[in-house]
Amino acid sequence: MDTQPIVVWAEIPVTNLDKAVAFYSEVFQWKMAIDETGPTPMANFSSDMTGVGGHLYAGKPATNGNGPTVHIATPDKLETCAKRCEAAGGTMTGPVIEIPPGRFQYATDPDGNSIGLFEPKG
Repeated sequence: MDTQPIVVWAEIPVTNLDKAVAFYSEVFQWKMAIDETGPTPMANFSSDMTGVGGHLYAGKPATNGNGPTVHIATPDKLETCAKRCEAAGGTMTGPVIEIPPGRFQYATDPDGNSIGLFEPKG
């Protein structure tokens, strides 16, 4: 049986890379930095790059809340992460939803990108 994840990379387009790095760093408690070594500046999600990962890049986001949703694991309680999201300029767009592997809540970042704040059971 193949153990390769179906989804292996996520790219989130943002209008201002510096502001987006500040937002995602605050909400998810990551240490992000802009990497200009490739053809386009980007900021990788905090990861050892051995599994599923992703990055922010300067691009054109979908219209507010209409693009795909990327669910990102919270570093602590969902409610705590949601408060940081709102304080940093994001918007919570739905209630907390319980599912067998954990719980999540939909939000949009300051560019209107749809994200899910996911707290795994543990």
